[in-house]
Order: sequence, then structure tokens, then C-alpha cells
Amino acid sequence: MKLPNNAHVAIVDGENFIVMQNTGQIFEPKLKQVAKPDLDATNFSAGVKHQDDGGQKTGATDLTELAHGTAAAEWLNSKALSGDISDLLVIADPKTLGEMRRHYHSELEKRLVGEIAKTMTGEPTDRIEKAIIAA
Repeated sequence: MKLPNNAHVAIVDGENFIVMQNTGQIFEPKLKQVAKPDLDATNFSAGVKHQDDGGQKTGATDLTELAHGTAAAEWLNSKALSGDISDLLVIADPKTLGEMRRHYHSELEKRLVGEIAKTMTGEPTDRIEKAIIAA
């Protein structure tokens, strides 16, 4: 995957959210952490409506995790609207990514250079860089 120089990379799951920036070349990303936002996960209503069928039947869907994904999307929306983010790659586990997509603002969508549906929180930076190259 091509990742422009200075592009931001949001790495999200149901509990964690970090933002990195590419200081490397387009095909050779070098990431550095630039933010670890403290989110206020308060939007639980969307998660109730969008649970998968299995999660609704068994109660296995954690609404707090979905609310965290929503809060991450809202934080990214605000950064896109303010012009702080021009290019963005989102890496999130599939469930969180699905919830985030429901909350993307059109300005954020314009700035997306890609998405990777994979759990990468807690991984070392070099493994994240390799996942981007392989995508």
C-alpha cells in the first residue's frame, strides 16, 4: 500500500487508540507516534442498533468497545474538519472498523488513503509498517 509522507495512521481497537505519522517514503513507511487520545466513549446508541445477529442473541457484543470505535471516528472527524489530518490510514479490528465507518464524516472520507481490517494495537512499530507494506 502506498502511504504518503506525513500521512497519519490511526490504530484502533475496542479499547486502544493511537495515532502515528509516516516520516518515511511512500513505499517504505517509518512510523512515529504522535498522539494517544483520551477518548470519552459516550455514544452507546449506535452500537445497540448495529450489533451483529450473533452478538444480539448471545450478548457477546461489547457496547463499550463499539462506543470506543465511535469516539475514535469522532476524534478523527474533528481533526479532518480542522485540517490537522490531510491523509489518513485506519487500521482497526474488523468489528471496530465497521462501527467507525458508520460515523465517518464526508471530510474524513476524502482524506482516507486506505483501511486495514486487522488488530494491530499493541504490535511493535516494525510489524505495523510491514502490514502497511503488504496491504
